[in-house]
Amino acid sequence: MYDPLVNATPGCLQPHSPSYWAQTADTEPAHDGAWSGEREVDVAIIGGGYTGLSCALHLARDHGIEAVVLEANRTAWGCSGRNGSFARISGGRVPLGQLIARYGEDLARRYFNEMRAGLVTTRELIAQGNIQCDAQPDGAFKVASKASHLDGLRREERLYNDVLDYPARVISAEDIQQVHAGAESFGALHMPDGFSMHPLKLAWGIQRLAREAGAKVHPGSPVTDWTSTPSGHRLVTPGGVVKARRVVVATNGYTSPQLHRELAGRILPVHSQIIVTRPLTAEEVRQSIPGTECLFDTRSLLFYYRRLPDNRILFGGRSAVNGRDAENPLHRERLLAALGKKFPALHGIRVDYNWGGWVAVSHSSLPHCYQVPALKDVFAGGGYAGSGVSFSLQTGKRLAQMLAGDAQPTAVPFLHEPPQRFPLQPFLRLGQRLAYAWYRFKDAE
Repeated sequence: MYDPLVNATPGCLQPHSPSYWAQTADTEPAHDGAWSGEREVDVAIIGGGYTGLSCALHLARDHGIEAVVLEANRTAWGCSGRNGSFARISGGRVPLGQLIARYGEDLARRYFNEMRAGLVTTRELIAQGNIQCDAQPDGAFKVASKASHLDGLRREERLYNDVLDYPARVISAEDIQQVHAGAESFGALHMPDGFSMHPLKLAWGIQRLAREAGAKVHPGSPVTDWTSTPSGHRLVTPGGVVKARRVVVATNGYTSPQLHRELAGRILPVHSQIIVTRPLTAEEVRQSIPGTECLFDTRSLLFYYRRLPDNRILFGGRSAVNGRDAENPLHRERLLAALGKKFPALHGIRVDYNWGGWVAVSHSSLPHCYQVPALKDVFAGGGYAGSGVSFSLQTGKRLAQMLAGDAQPTAVPFLHEPPQRFPLQPFLRLGQRLAYAWYRFKDAE
């Protein structure tokens, strides 16, 4: 598997992974073919996922600025087409209590409001574009996988209610059975906003809107060399050269340090894996996930899961540390064992789909939307830590505003600060391996 810390590019025009999403998506929308020749453009966007496509759409539609999207493989080939399908009030991976302690209540509220705005943006794009992405009814549950985790959920409930004025509420173990049965459902924190959908259909819908607004989308166009001069940027692809006055980097967890030295070390690619079961019987549904809401648990290495419209179960979590190990069947078996432990009625159930991909974690575990230091007219967004469906679309919108002249389009200063480089970068993966071992020990207690 492509490993961003090892390989220079993710390939060229590679097919989508054999995921449930790729197998059930509609026909791939029209695009503009691989880049060829040598031309000048105002804005080049590197990366054809949610962030890049949203940026191109908002540049063209809202600001009258035409952009070209350069995607190495097929659009939404990365996390945008492979993810766990939850559009929630989320972004990054910092618990609410830590966020408030780090930044104070006022700034925490402003960041929460920006995450809420991201969900609004997502809904608006789906409605405006009539995107048929199989959106499910609202509701998200953080499920206590142990009885001892309930006190933490109650503290979180108070912070949501008292600090953020948001109506989260703790659900009892008895009541959660209507949504989440099984052996690891000791109560839950309910968030009324957030829904699941088909992520690849969503991405392709955004692509269609972007092209209708005037943007160009070029799959099969990896950037293999990048040089900068005072007058602009020269991006080399297999088919030619793009001379861009401005550049947006929207590669997120698929960013190779070799793309540009100024981007190196600012994100850690973390592998997440998903399995999808065979369709469940009515009795299996009753004993596992009777509801259709977004579900994730309280483990240190959390699992995320849902029942799909055809009654299969999607179940995902962290897996390999590097690309060499990503195809190891051990990770599939771990997910299947965890699914069976959580839902005994599904023990040993047949798995029909198994795939994985990279999410991006920043040093602060929070996303970013910033101008790249030491590079003129280069902007970047990402770092969603696996919680970025709605926030990536919002980031694309904010990046478009920045290119249109608004240096800080949100009321959240830390979002616009360049992410700190990770220290001791040669040892990042060793540290990650040790952290996983510790988290698994804690989860097993």
